[in-house]
Amino acid sequence: MPQLSLHTPLGDLTLFEEEGAIVALDWGRGLHPEGGAAAPTPLLREAAVRLQDYFDGRAVAFDLPLAPRGTAFQRRVWEALRRIPPGETRTYSDIAREVGCRAARAIGRANGANPIPILIPCHRVVATGGALGGYSGGEGLATKRYLLDLERRARRQGAPT
Repeated sequence: MPQLSLHTPLGDLTLFEEEGAIVALDWGRGLHPEGGAAAPTPLLREAAVRLQDYFDGRAVAFDLPLAPRGTAFQRRVWEALRRIPPGETRTYSDIAREVGCRAARAIGRANGANPIPILIPCHRVVATGGALGGYSGGEGLATKRYLLDLERRARRQGAPT
């Protein structure tokens, strides 16, 4: 599976592509099977450029082809997350209502299973009352706080959304 690792302010991230779509973003440097890997694809290079722009505060929207693997329910949740504007948040309950679910906890579980964090912005979902809730990527809540602050600064500075 083609992959590309890049260094970010949050440490190394690795993007994975399959059949013309991003299927995963992992924290850390990717492992190249059998000692080597195919050259990065144009999509992986484009995704890396957009992520670098994102971390530089120049761009905060990702309109890349994504194909996360998950249940039908998880994919509905992840699509709802992609509709949250950069620099804004929604509660787990908001997302539950949007996808026709009664249990905000189910939204939390779907967020935790998100295979493409940042590009599918599960960090934009917070608990009722504004508490951060959880985050399973990077350094946990510190990473979530960093991403939210980054997006808010970019929005105030007029970065495209």
